[in-house]
Amino acid sequence: MLNFSEALWALSREAEKDLAPVFQKIEETALIRQKKVLEAFREERVSTECFSPTTGYGYDDMGRDTLDRVFARVMEAESSFVRHSLLSGTHAITVALFGLLRPGDVMLSVTGTPYDTLRRVIGLAGKGGGSLADYQIRYEEIPLNADSELDENAIRERLKQGPVKMVYLQKSPGYSTRKPLSNGAVKRAAELVKEAGSDAFVVVDNCYGEFCEEHEPCFYGAHLCIGSLIKNPGGGIAETGGYLAGTKKAVELCAQRWSCPGIGLEIGASLGHTKNMFKGLFYAPHTVSQALKTAVFAAALFEKLGYDVIPRAQEARFDIVQQILLKDAKKVESFCEGLQSASPVDSYVRPIPGDMPGYQDPVIMAAGAFTQGSSIELSADAPMRYPFTVYLQGGLTWESGKLGILAAAENVKKLAE
Repeated sequence: MLNFSEALWALSREAEKDLAPVFQKIEETALIRQKKVLEAFREERVSTECFSPTTGYGYDDMGRDTLDRVFARVMEAESSFVRHSLLSGTHAITVALFGLLRPGDVMLSVTGTPYDTLRRVIGLAGKGGGSLADYQIRYEEIPLNADSELDENAIRERLKQGPVKMVYLQKSPGYSTRKPLSNGAVKRAAELVKEAGSDAFVVVDNCYGEFCEEHEPCFYGAHLCIGSLIKNPGGGIAETGGYLAGTKKAVELCAQRWSCPGIGLEIGASLGHTKNMFKGLFYAPHTVSQALKTAVFAAALFEKLGYDVIPRAQEARFDIVQQILLKDAKKVESFCEGLQSASPVDSYVRPIPGDMPGYQDPVIMAAGAFTQGSSIELSADAPMRYPFTVYLQGGLTWESGKLGILAAAENVKKLAE
């Protein structure tokens, strides 16, 4: 049984009352984005024939090619490709890095150090394994300022100093304690590149950020944006896959890396995955709105319990990730245990910290999900290091998200008492 104290119920009612205008804004954005998705389906004449699987080489796969065009429209890009064979967000980003960069090029991250799983891809953990560093591709970074905003002066100065092939932005905080990046910041980065007379590609890790704002990064000048289908754009229905969307030139270069030069997107059997990718994209604006409601509720409730949260409940939302700074390892474990207990799958499992490929510290993960690792479903994870911050994301429905947050809060509250 999921039992919560009356005191916690009272706090949750207060939180919901405070959040009424925030919820309204989320719903308005979802309606705007749902309209754009529906229009894309109509304009590209999505039909039942698009759901037929192909095998082997997958030549002339109508559904695959239609989905690519639909995604391009939805992501406000010239071109895109969506594939179940993109194994994760990290894999999709890796395809982009190796697709656009050549030996001697410079990758400049203007949002500080990227997410943990990209460290080995770039070569930040040392050469070897086929990293960018192994191919003499240089990596440089400029941290965000204290307000989690672009350091425009530093970017401007670096662009003056010499050629940069890629200006890279990560919208979500990763395992840092900073605010997410808005698409307004993407626009400003693109403007800085243009003002400098640079031909650098502006590339955005869009993971967790899709459908949170009225537009996507390509609308604001990004040459490429990248994400995972078991996050926002899969709507909780796509069971694997990723996408890359952007200019025709950038997408074509990445396509040659995804398959091989001279073939690009002409092959790739769908194997029956296409319907779920279409359906997930159709559900995505609504599903993301449910995850956003869950996130702002968590922020409001834990603020009332006396914890620091990023973003705060009333702040603008640019991704679905909610940081809760518990500042205690036992509280992190307690939070994850509570959330897991309110999951539809594996509710009886007790999460414990452990080593994971690509991460520097032991990580604890709570994820009672229908799709393994799906972070559009209600989940939480945390690296076991100070300030012991839980990163919460997802929630297929607002109602189940609320119950999960209450279970986590009840656990933490009992431990504190």
